Amino acid sequence: MEECIQTITDYAFRSIGFGERLLPRSDFTLCQQFTLIGSGMIWNVYFGVLALVSGFFLATAVALGKAAKNPVIRKASEWFIFIFRGSPLFIQFFFAYFFFLSLKGQFAFFSPFTAAWLGALIVLFLNTAAYSGEIFYGALQCIPKGDTEAADAYGLSGWTRFRRVIWPTMLRLAWPAYTNEAIFLFHSTTLVYFSGFPAWQQKGDALYYASFFADKTFNPFVPYPILAFYFILVTLVIIAIMGRIGRRLNRHLPQDAPRPKFRFRPQIIR
Repeated sequence: MEECIQTITDYAFRSIGFGERLLPRSDFTLCQQFTLIGSGMIWNVYFGVLALVSGFFLATAVALGKAAKNPVIRKASEWFIFIFRGSPLFIQFFFAYFFFLSLKGQFAFFSPFTAAWLGALIVLFLNTAAYSGEIFYGALQCIPKGDTEAADAYGLSGWTRFRRVIWPTMLRLAWPAYTNEAIFLFHSTTLVYFSGFPAWQQKGDALYYASFFADKTFNPFVPYPILAFYFILVTLVIIAIMGRIGRRLNRHLPQDAPRPKFRFRPQIIR
């Protein structure tokens, strides 16, 4: 027990540069694998949270752009969605890395963009914005006509109409599909390990450490299930958070009446 606590102390934050610098070389314990893979999950959560939050706002803008009457804005939004939905995320990582690398040779400003913490984050941000933008656009097309007519009847227009009627209704309709996109995005963060973006000082994400243990022990049936366990936990957290937000969005709708409790009443006398 004391040895495991010491392992957690040494390696819990290794992925972000704190703790023991050297990785274990032999006699790998289950505690070491859980700790180091869990440490790598810090990066996966970092990529997932920032890409999802920032991509949400761009997705809203892209959805509105695709529904716009201006042909320039509409076509720009359509092509943005088509490019990032039509090409594999893995290829997008490689194209972005070499694009930033070429810019780095000319402008020192782009030097951080060749690192995973920024370059890979930008790719994930654009990718989820494209997928979410298409989800939100579909929700915009499904908004009941009666809702917009009611807004017009109340004299709502412009930003007020969008903020109080269009946007909330769009979110309510899109939220189940958007929850799936959030889960898929967090799972996609594992592709950063295979991309061209180098890990920061070789302190990589969860898949980096899982692959390390699999290569050293020649037994993938321990580190990879641990990795899957962590992602299942993250998925459960996402479902809980998104479900709570979804209930908040639909708080005005009538809820199902509580079912009466079963009571055992044996009929002794007829």
